[in-house]
Amino acid sequence: MEPLDSWYAKTLLLMGSVMIVAIRAPHGQRSRTIPVVHRGQGGIERTLLALAWVAFFLPLLWVFTPWFGFADYPLRPLPLGLGALAVALGLVLFHRSHADLGTNWSITLEVREGHRLVTHGVYRQIRHPMYTALLLHGAGLAVAVPNWVAGPIYLVVMALLVACRLGPEEALMRATFGAEYEAYASRTRRLVPHVW
Repeated sequence: MEPLDSWYAKTLLLMGSVMIVAIRAPHGQRSRTIPVVHRGQGGIERTLLALAWVAFFLPLLWVFTPWFGFADYPLRPLPLGLGALAVALGLVLFHRSHADLGTNWSITLEVREGHRLVTHGVYRQIRHPMYTALLLHGAGLAVAVPNWVAGPIYLVVMALLVACRLGPEEALMRATFGAEYEAYASRTRRLVPHVW
């Protein structure tokens, strides 16, 4: 089969990026109106957030500039289709997890005034569906974007963020909600329902 024009992957990347911003922006605006009572942000957290921003914007440079052209390879239909499916599933889960969290969401490790433990919706099965969504989205881009730099960067950084954040976030939830969180953790999985 003939390679496809990279325009398809660039369109997928752009649409996915726009959707992430469109999903997250209203939740960020709403949650910022609620005072923070505890911040768990240290140097590692600030570094992870900076890396996440780089991983979000670097692939856009591939779309709009020739800077990463040296790392391009031919785009094939099957990886594009599988990647698009993973991106779409990631975006659906990303939207659902934000909607279920409501004002309890924060971009960093924080507890806000009136914070409650969310155990309904997608949180009924897994404790960190937003991380699962970001990993799915990143895996989709890694498969669909035909560039050795722009394709995998988001997945690599999201995997690092999740690996470094799961423990501290769960410790913060245990400190905040105690036995309620312990009971919740005992009946759910972290990232994949019925698996892990």
